[in-house]
Amino acid sequence: MKPTEPTRRTVLTGAAAVLAAPHIAGAQAKAVRIGMQATFSGPLAQSGITHRNAIEMEVDRINAAGGLAGRPIEMVYRDSKSQPQEAARVARELVNSDGCEMLLDAESSAGSFAVQEVVRDLGVLCIHSSSETSSLTADPKYRVASAFRSSRQGIHDAIVGGAYAAKVADARKLTKWATCSPDYAYGRDTTAQYLEYLKHFKPDIEVISQAWPKLGQPDFTEVITKLIQARPQAMYTALYGGDLTAFINQGNIYALFSAMQVFSVNLADYTALTAIKNLPPGIATGNRYVVTCPDTVANRDWGEAYRKRFNEYPTNWSWQSSTGMRFYEGAAKKAGSADPKKLAEALRGLTIECPFGVDGTVTMRAEDQTVVGYAIGWGTTLTKPPYVADVKPADWGTIFELETEWKKRNGFI
Repeated sequence: MKPTEPTRRTVLTGAAAVLAAPHIAGAQAKAVRIGMQATFSGPLAQSGITHRNAIEMEVDRINAAGGLAGRPIEMVYRDSKSQPQEAARVARELVNSDGCEMLLDAESSAGSFAVQEVVRDLGVLCIHSSSETSSLTADPKYRVASAFRSSRQGIHDAIVGGAYAAKVADARKLTKWATCSPDYAYGRDTTAQYLEYLKHFKPDIEVISQAWPKLGQPDFTEVITKLIQARPQAMYTALYGGDLTAFINQGNIYALFSAMQVFSVNLADYTALTAIKNLPPGIATGNRYVVTCPDTVANRDWGEAYRKRFNEYPTNWSWQSSTGMRFYEGAAKKAGSADPKKLAEALRGLTIECPFGVDGTVTMRAEDQTVVGYAIGWGTTLTKPPYVADVKPADWGTIFELETEWKKRNGFI
């Protein structure tokens, strides 16, 4: 199936469920069309593929159980080519031309802000399942009543990562730091937030060098040379996906990872961990998706089911889109309807069972319509499976306290 073509398999699955389930009003139930635009081509295509894989798993499960309030789900996928203007165009097309009643936005932050304006203009229900830039939901000027987020937030990672790094820095006397993050909203915002909380927990750190490679940049030689010449004791990076694996593979040539302690918020994803030719041990990393965080039967079973079906482990993008579909499912059960307006009302403050939650649940926080309660922590890399060891889980009480202070400082509340 080409990523730009709507899938019919989920409709057939849903129709079979309708025939088998007497509580559904016949096989003529109109399908709920949900549109998803993502990157399916170019160097970041893996993100769109893993989003779609997780969605297909959830759609099959939901349709087999009767769909959304008795209506089977039909997904329609479009390739944004990792271009914000194209993301906005195809999002509008999904609604106006393809008849999608709601969206599951799987764009990076650059694209999600463009899609958010389409959502604002059309009033369509949307769950953002990829963007992690905090301001998308934290800043009132960007909020839209019909837009929600099922993906993690940079501010949460910053608080947890800053606290973890401060303890390591104290123990190893790491005071001179560098950063290397992608040059767009997510990279710059997340890096600034991380440094803010690193300094909150350890005020004596000094940032002596910062590098901002372009998204999708193939050659990091100049960036790596700059970092080595600066001679920091530690480095933080928000690079991810193919950019991160290229950076590490190229950095190994220059012994970058033996020259400094590296903190990589996005490394603990199997597509990154397994794509690196020689994974350096001892890199500190935040969890993205690993079957051991949360260390529960539900999470391991979900991860293994994904691996069995697609012959690879899921990614952070996978669990976020899976969670988005589970929120649609939970909202439909609560509302007793698949009507988008009723779903939006039901989503605010909704708590659902979810294998990626710390306690087996996650909540769509009503005040800013973003997910909270998901598993989050930091550990260190190993050269072989399970690849990440000694993950230290975060305390959500601390996250909520410091996040609230951050919002007040920025005038968001």
